[in-house]
Amino acid sequence: MMKGTLFIVAAPSGAGKSSLVNAVLAREPGIALSISFTSRAPRPGERHAEHYHFVAEAEFRRMVEAGDFFEYALVHGDLKGTARQSVEPQLAAGKDVLLEIDWQGARQVRAKVPDCVSVFILPPSREALVERMRKRAQDSESTIERRFAAAHEEMSHYREFDYVVVNDDFETAVGELQSIFRACRLRTPAQSQRHEVLIQALLGQ
Repeated sequence: MMKGTLFIVAAPSGAGKSSLVNAVLAREPGIALSISFTSRAPRPGERHAEHYHFVAEAEFRRMVEAGDFFEYALVHGDLKGTARQSVEPQLAAGKDVLLEIDWQGARQVRAKVPDCVSVFILPPSREALVERMRKRAQDSESTIERRFAAAHEEMSHYREFDYVVVNDDFETAVGELQSIFRACRLRTPAQSQRHEVLIQALLGQ
């Protein structure tokens, strides 16, 4: 059976990653989104098992000790991770899986799955990034300052990713992200497995 493709999308806080991913997944139903675990409390409007699996820090660390995570990292003071059960069985069954993770997690995943496809989302400007952080109206000004400093560090790792998308015009960014996913599905190794019978027939094998 053909193995699925593992996609990674990372971005600094405020770059619009989740909005882009949700828009693309609505148009590409063949890609399954892995819901991450986090030790932080839900923000207003966030729902368990939809935005994150919210667990206590003690439970998160128990899962780490049990080897339950495909990847995990400390992000903005909170633990975040992807459960192995959310990724490995689906890939083995030939399904494409998308991870919304940070650059630290992406580095771990690349070490485990070298043929994964990674995309980094950049904001159109420093000003736009700060404005988007403020529009969330969920954090204090001091928290926003800390998040911007962290975002600067995160953005410095963009070269580690296969593709870069600038989220200036939303629809353009969605189209570019969608094009990346579609192009990767057309790579020769994947197409060779997907159309094995046809290729054999064409080549008279």
